[in-house]
Amino acid sequence: MKKLYFLSLITFLGCTSPKEKIPETPMAGPEKKIIIYQMMTRLFGNQNAANKAYGTKEENGVGKFSDINETALKGIKELGITHVWYTGVLEHATLTDNSEFGIPLDDADVVKGRAGSPYAIKDYYDVNPDLANDIKNRMQEFEQLIDRTHAQEMKVIIDFVPNHVARVYSSDAKPAGVKDLGAGDDKTVPFKASNNFYYLPGQEFQPPARYNSLGSNPFPTKDKKFVENPAKVTGNDQFSATPSIDDWFETVKLNYGVDIQHGRSTHFNPIPDTWEKMKDILVFWANKKVDGFRCDMAEMVPVEFWNWAIPQVKDVNPEIIFIAEIYNPDQYRNYLHTGRFDFLYDKVQLYDTLRLVINKKANPKDVDVIQKSLSGINQNMLHFLENHDEQRIASPAFAGDYWKAAPALVISAMIDRGPMMIYFGQEVGEPGDGSEGFGGDDGRTTIYDYWGVPEHQKWMNGGKFDGGGLSPDQKQLRQFYSDVLTFAASNRAIVDGDYFDLTGFNQQQSTISDRVHVFARVSGEERLVILSSFEEKPARIKIKLSDEVIEAFGLQTGKAYIGRDLLRSGTDIGLDSSYSFEVDMFPHTAYIFKIK
Repeated sequence: MKKLYFLSLITFLGCTSPKEKIPETPMAGPEKKIIIYQMMTRLFGNQNAANKAYGTKEENGVGKFSDINETALKGIKELGITHVWYTGVLEHATLTDNSEFGIPLDDADVVKGRAGSPYAIKDYYDVNPDLANDIKNRMQEFEQLIDRTHAQEMKVIIDFVPNHVARVYSSDAKPAGVKDLGAGDDKTVPFKASNNFYYLPGQEFQPPARYNSLGSNPFPTKDKKFVENPAKVTGNDQFSATPSIDDWFETVKLNYGVDIQHGRSTHFNPIPDTWEKMKDILVFWANKKVDGFRCDMAEMVPVEFWNWAIPQVKDVNPEIIFIAEIYNPDQYRNYLHTGRFDFLYDKVQLYDTLRLVINKKANPKDVDVIQKSLSGINQNMLHFLENHDEQRIASPAFAGDYWKAAPALVISAMIDRGPMMIYFGQEVGEPGDGSEGFGGDDGRTTIYDYWGVPEHQKWMNGGKFDGGGLSPDQKQLRQFYSDVLTFAASNRAIVDGDYFDLTGFNQQQSTISDRVHVFARVSGEERLVILSSFEEKPARIKIKLSDEVIEAFGLQTGKAYIGRDLLRSGTDIGLDSSYSFEVDMFPHTAYIFKIK
């Protein structure tokens, strides 16, 4: 199989030099499509390969802001990237002892793993000290990273975690006059609109019993002596003093003026204190020249807050973008139109469907059903095949082979005008092997522990960021990602063109199998037919253009039309009198035919 995929990429990429760029169609006005590179910042620059389960920072190493230097950023930009999402920048609970710098040691009973969850924020106004060479100057080091990223003409996205915070939240970096979350709460009542947290009066919090037995090494403060009385409500809306190990037990829920236990009644007048505090945090980071926020579990925060807060942040920077992690399609338009988000996760529809298609559990024609259901908001949907929450493509839990997702990447990146995102290491086939710590061996790259990412480290190549340690197959994979994403970011038909499905039409004509996907994109004279094969064997594929596409393309009877693949293969096709063509395809490949 590997040999077959290698041959497939020779066809796919042709014989051009890895440095040679695919010719781009000049843009006529519209901006580039957004292409996001997500990195787990603490893992990205780590060159340590020890990878000891539950290892300390000293044992397993940790990446720094400074590792993401000009060379690294140029390597990222080569992939067609426009925005870098630096995941895990805000200071969160961890087991590393930084008390000598005035940062209190967190209690291991409520920290997941050794490095801790980047979504258990302990100080919204500070950055993770693990990421700095000089902890006292950690904010300055992050500001320098922002400047380096901007120097490469890429923009910066960070996490905003609005729904919950670490079990113990205390800011030592907050601006003068700012009060900590919970500082003025009335803890004698379960709910008060002016409180920042929800409480369980008369009950003391108990960490999950099982968690005390996890890990190969004893943790210095994992002693079942963490004190929280009265107990606060856990981040995933668990109104229990004894959350389970599967809950977000390391976090506490923020109160936005919604009485969850009494019919979810709302108390938004006067503006709740939590609204003011969280808006001020967003403005603080906007003033640091951050260009966007990926808002964790945005739909667990009332849409009215976003409607109120986002315009105020955009008063600071009108170009700043807000991305909502959201999983309920019924709420998509609400969070776009009322909530004023720019982009939403397209996880439960496009991601889930493409994953099923890759694994032969869904028909590619289901993609068009999704696109039609999102009519009018397609351009607002953020597409991806990997992120920190999802299993790696190359893991046995997903596809087991990184090439099997190649046709899905083409679809995700080119199906509409919406942004596309990849996760660091995806472009070199990182499989997420190993039981790193709290997350276990689950096909994901850990977000809870100190770790080295082996295949990504081969691209890092000791800090050269030149791919020197990659296999020939991995180099071809990375070139493929660069080709697809660069084309998607810049081609006029992809950036601002219209979409037409051809999969269902050709299945009805019995010209393609249920392992082939085809669609058209068009903008003026830029006319593309994009063909993806999920077949396991080489196949001769016949495609017929529908009347709708013929009209959109402006094709005229009696004229001859040809198509040339823009993904380096050098493959040409000719349309016959019925506007059909045939082409040979290797497994797990794609063509982008420009019709002239």
